[in-house]
Amino acid sequence: MKNSINHKIHHQIKKMFWMTAAAFTLALSACSSSASQDAVTARTLADIQSSGKVVIGVFSDKAPFGYVDASGNYQGYDVYFADRIGKDLGAAVEYVSLEPANRVEYLETAKVDIVLANFTVTEERAEAVDFASPYMKVALGVVSPDSALITDVSQLSGKTLIVAKGTTAETYFTENHPEVNLLKFDQYTETFNALLDGRGDAFSTDNTEVLAWALQNPGFTVGVPSLGGLDTIAPAVRKGNTELLNWLNEEIIALGTEEFFHQDYDETLLPVYGDAVNPDDLVVEGGIVE
Repeated sequence: MKNSINHKIHHQIKKMFWMTAAAFTLALSACSSSASQDAVTARTLADIQSSGKVVIGVFSDKAPFGYVDASGNYQGYDVYFADRIGKDLGAAVEYVSLEPANRVEYLETAKVDIVLANFTVTEERAEAVDFASPYMKVALGVVSPDSALITDVSQLSGKTLIVAKGTTAETYFTENHPEVNLLKFDQYTETFNALLDGRGDAFSTDNTEVLAWALQNPGFTVGVPSLGGLDTIAPAVRKGNTELLNWLNEEIIALGTEEFFHQDYDETLLPVYGDAVNPDDLVVEGGIVE
């Protein structure tokens, strides 16, 4: 009996030892992972200028703001701005294609120096990244087929609304309209294809984009042209990258004196919008929202 008891005690002690060792190993691994992530540092303004290259994250499928043309070149309103940033930094621009949901991650992991991917400023995002001054105004919009046009959000109750993951549209409808069924995709190309295929009743994203898409796709209309509050679009850098942030703010002020963003609009957006949009309703010059 005594040997049996001793055997059980020995077994319990051995089990506790291995559980403690496993917990210690897991904790050590977590600390190592955290330390590794903390070790990733963003490139400073001096780093960028000395390297002669600036890495800018943009969209590759969100025309007319950021997209890749038939020749494989990045184009659009954001890209036009990015090209000027590279010129004024004295650096070649290396473009990195982003999806809505990974914009913050790519800054946190220093995979890009700057994000110029139609990035709407929100309080939640501002806790994770540093936004420079705005260069565009935007609200949400809803586009749907003319055959079943959505003109009011109440009409979406119980219906399927297409959104892109990581967008303000996803957040807005999740928080304010739980009665709407959301069909989510990673890429904008997927969202528009889903609308064309009839997999959803409508699609919501920035009103500037749904309007541009509807103008190029007969049979669809932006029945809800403005939803939620007026937001701003701004460049973003990794949290704490102060010198680069300050440079961007000064750049935006300087560009405002030459009405650069109206020039940007004329080159990239006017051919799409025509008379359907007043440029002053979209463009922000010098970082000042009027």
